[in-house]
Amino acid sequence: MTPIKTPRKLIEVALPLDAINVAAAREKSIRHGHPSTLHLWWARRPLAAARAVIFAQMVNDPGYQQGGGFKYGVNKEKATIERERLFKIIEDLVQWENTNNEDVLARARAEIVRSWRETCELNKSHPQAAELFNPEKLPAFHDPFAGGGALPLEAQRLGLESYASDLNPVAVTINKAMIEIPPRFAGRAPVGPRLPGDKQVKLSEDWSGARGLAEDVRRYGAWMRAEAEKRIGHLYPKIEITAEMAAERPDLVPLVGQKLTVIAWLWARTVKSPNPAFSHVDVPLASTFVLSSKPGKEAYVQPVVEGDRYRFTVKVGTPPEEAKAGTTAGKRAAFICLISGSPIDYKHIRAEGQAGRMGQRLMAIIAEGTRGRIYLSPTEEHIVIAQSARPEWSPEMGLPNNPRDFKTPNYGLTKFGDLFTPRQLVALTTFSDLVAEAIEKCRQDAIAAGMVDDGLGLDAGGTGATAYAQAVGVYLGLALGRASDYWTGNATWEPSGGFIAHAFTKQAIPMVWDFAEGNPFSEGTGNWEKTALDWVVRVVREFYPVVSGAARQQDAQNQAISTGKVISTDPPYYDNIGYADLSDFFYVWLRRSLKPIFPGLYATVAVPKAEELVATPYRHGSKEAAERFFLDGMRRALKNLASQAHPAFPVTIYYAFKQSETQDKTGTTSTGWETFLQAVLDAGFALTGTWPMRTERDSRSIGIGTNALASSIVLVCRRRAPDAPTVSRREFVRELNATLPEALDEMTRGGIHSPVAPVDLSQAIIGPGMAIFSQYAAVLEADGTPMTVKTALALINRYLAEDDFDPDTQFCLHWFEQQGWATGKYGEADVLARAKGTSVAGLQATGVVEAGKGELRLLRWAELPRDWSPEFNTRTPVWEALHQLIRALNQDGESAAGALLARMPARAEPIRALAYRLYTLCERKGWAEEARAYNELVNAWSAIDQAAGEAGPVWSQTQLDI
Repeated sequence: MTPIKTPRKLIEVALPLDAINVAAAREKSIRHGHPSTLHLWWARRPLAAARAVIFAQMVNDPGYQQGGGFKYGVNKEKATIERERLFKIIEDLVQWENTNNEDVLARARAEIVRSWRETCELNKSHPQAAELFNPEKLPAFHDPFAGGGALPLEAQRLGLESYASDLNPVAVTINKAMIEIPPRFAGRAPVGPRLPGDKQVKLSEDWSGARGLAEDVRRYGAWMRAEAEKRIGHLYPKIEITAEMAAERPDLVPLVGQKLTVIAWLWARTVKSPNPAFSHVDVPLASTFVLSSKPGKEAYVQPVVEGDRYRFTVKVGTPPEEAKAGTTAGKRAAFICLISGSPIDYKHIRAEGQAGRMGQRLMAIIAEGTRGRIYLSPTEEHIVIAQSARPEWSPEMGLPNNPRDFKTPNYGLTKFGDLFTPRQLVALTTFSDLVAEAIEKCRQDAIAAGMVDDGLGLDAGGTGATAYAQAVGVYLGLALGRASDYWTGNATWEPSGGFIAHAFTKQAIPMVWDFAEGNPFSEGTGNWEKTALDWVVRVVREFYPVVSGAARQQDAQNQAISTGKVISTDPPYYDNIGYADLSDFFYVWLRRSLKPIFPGLYATVAVPKAEELVATPYRHGSKEAAERFFLDGMRRALKNLASQAHPAFPVTIYYAFKQSETQDKTGTTSTGWETFLQAVLDAGFALTGTWPMRTERDSRSIGIGTNALASSIVLVCRRRAPDAPTVSRREFVRELNATLPEALDEMTRGGIHSPVAPVDLSQAIIGPGMAIFSQYAAVLEADGTPMTVKTALALINRYLAEDDFDPDTQFCLHWFEQQGWATGKYGEADVLARAKGTSVAGLQATGVVEAGKGELRLLRWAELPRDWSPEFNTRTPVWEALHQLIRALNQDGESAAGALLARMPARAEPIRALAYRLYTLCERKGWAEEARAYNELVNAWSAIDQAAGEAGPVWSQTQLDI
């Protein structure tokens, strides 16, 4: 079989990680016009990272090239200069401001084409040259786990015909809206009538890219609002400021007689009081009574109790301390009965909810004044009008039995329809019906504007008036999906910012006790135009496709779309996110609007779940069964990719899920990182690179106060040769020693760039190390058994660390070198732990680190427990043993330290070696105080050793990890 000549790509050698990470982190704070705001999807990759990875995946590295039975070299200095030039392209490419910069994109596309033609030239004599190596046409791109669509979109931006597939219909719809629809209708002028107040049409108006399509989405979306207000506007009345109101609130005197538009109605859920004397009273469950905490604009709800009745009145000024907690009870119970002061526990609330006795009570009305928000007391008129809403349709699909992510079923809210008030259901169904009407109106307007109607819809590949109108309808449907995230009883009021916070601030549906019901027809937060429509329009306006794209519903384990394509993908994160369960929230509304456009995609009542590659214990019966399902399915999906991917390019896979350490029957622990690497190798891939990328905002909701992941690891993979040989452990180590020095030099070379920062080096060096390990069918241990990924990682890390310490100690040593005793970011610790073959959870279990609120620090020796027993620990890092010995020496003297050493004799030499290592490190860094503890231990070692000998071995200490 004729080998294919495959030059190493830039991503297999070097990357300007700092520039990519800075751009990716910054991008997470950019909202308007960002594709992620088209419609909510969970755990999207930043466009900057996706763009950089795909570019580097396709561009040949200018240095020493080899592969496929050929090799050639270039001058290293010239290669470095050329690599710097490519780095500069990436640095420009990842900047948000350059997202649609044609000069920057053209440079990137030209490099991709140049590298492709070089590769085609090398393979022009290959038997499959006509099929695989056409120099006039770039290979297409495919992401089989497309999700939110960042990767397919960026591949398309770089000039590749782009394919996206996903099992989830919501994800497929998002991808259609991003890569399939815009190129089909690019460059067309809008067909809808201009809106009242719009400026006259200019002859020079720019309708390039998808700007014309975006304009029609805006126009027909505005028409929908006007029509909806005619039909249901009476359910959203204005509020008149009366003299009676002003009598209690002097600040309202200038507003008497004015009718203000309501922005939101704030409701508290209620249950019957648990106090028998007041069991007939529905008492509120309010998390807070504070309405506004903005300095100078404070306002709050003050409950007024009158016998067995109560009412809410709104006050302005600094809220009293008790207002902050609402009716919550702190540690005593869940809530306190407003009437009697009796505690209300969750058991009572659940019973009330499940019995159908949970209600809601209006606490406040928020209106729009000329100078900002006006906070007003509830009125009977507004309560009666809200209660008059009678929805004709409600999503009756049951909420999943997913106790981790869905809390409302515990309280009687068991259907998706239960997550909305009757008035919200009326609004959503009205706007949903108007999507279909807008489509027909747009079709007629398109024909009147001269657009040919071929009668074919979007699903049939149409490009005429019918398909165009449906394209506009897709974006209006997505706007409705955005609206449902705000028009729900799970949306809350944010007092510090004065806005409605959407339901999915976290990837879960929690139980919300007090919620904000927005007004679709206001000009403020939570309305149709600014909260839903405008965000969609801004995104579509920024689409400038240069090639076509397509999105399909396919299971990654069975799809054949990947054949002969460049692949970059971001698979599901083990059990972190229940995509299918969560997306049903949007699916019920998208299906109602878009099923006529995509009948096959929306054929099922709910999102498909049985095949979803997520380790969901409730779905599979146990945690172990869920893990087996996930890993077996992921192996099949990856094997499918390995067999289909274009042989000239590596496959890039994002790894970003957390998993606790697991223990097999022999007591050996493994991390999710090792397990996933093993799955990649089992699929027939060899690794040629591993790059850590910062892909999450520190301030995102799920990360605030939690140890959420802050990084992804990009795995660079190629197909392993089918006739790959086996080698011995000795040969593997010899090859590591020959290869890693040069690789390390490439990664740490100075000059204009330092491609790999110290914090990322431990992860990045795994790439060339695993490239050696994974190119073989097996690396055999002395007893003939195949070496595990865990052992291979340990050997690679030994080279970098120049020591034989256990993985936990290697982590502590390198973290200490970077941070000392200071607090660092949890995400960086997570990356380092995975690189060292351990996990943060495991380190916490040993008691050597403290982690929380997105941060991590090493514990000092003085913070370690005095009752530590090494003989009973199954996992005793040398780091822990050393610092416990220092603690004993400082607190109880040499004899006590010797007695402790006698209880772990196998740790003696590693402890001493680590003490020397740390003393040298501290001295080099000028850490005099830190160095003193290690120096004192080294100086006292003889006495400690003698004391240990006199005590005698107390226990056969647990053997070393490596």
